Amino acid sequence: MPETLNRSRVPDMEYSILDDGRTFSVPGDAVTMPEQGRLLISADALEASLGWELKPEGLCRGEICVPVRDREALVDEDRIDVGAFAGILGRPVVIDGRERVAALGTAASSQAESMASLEAPDFELPDLAGRMHTLSEHRGKKVLLIAYASW
Repeated sequence: MPETLNRSRVPDMEYSILDDGRTFSVPGDAVTMPEQGRLLISADALEASLGWELKPEGLCRGEICVPVRDREALVDEDRIDVGAFAGILGRPVVIDGRERVAALGTAASSQAESMASLEAPDFELPDLAGRMHTLSEHRGKKVLLIAYASW
């Protein structure tokens, strides 16, 4: 019997979805967990949180549409299976039902492109005086980055 996380039973229960460095909250009444490791969310919640909409031509975000070959594996009782959704996009996903969180990873193809370019992703860190610096402002120069841990 599916366990439905329902606002009437647990009013403050929300589910968090981590994607691309951002955290999205999905209302508890939009989430179903039929078994551990499986997460179903309403199509409206998928669109509101991650920006993807299920259309006849496939999963779409803006003008980008990804065809869905097996709609039955993606849609279960009018809800989107987050694991199947991630699989269609070629992205890994980790789901923790107890903590009510799901994290979508970067697609292997995107990681391969980054590795092939040999260009480090941009980041921002303060210097000893507290001034912020980004890696991109030093592109084309040799950079020595020293990191340490106190443990």
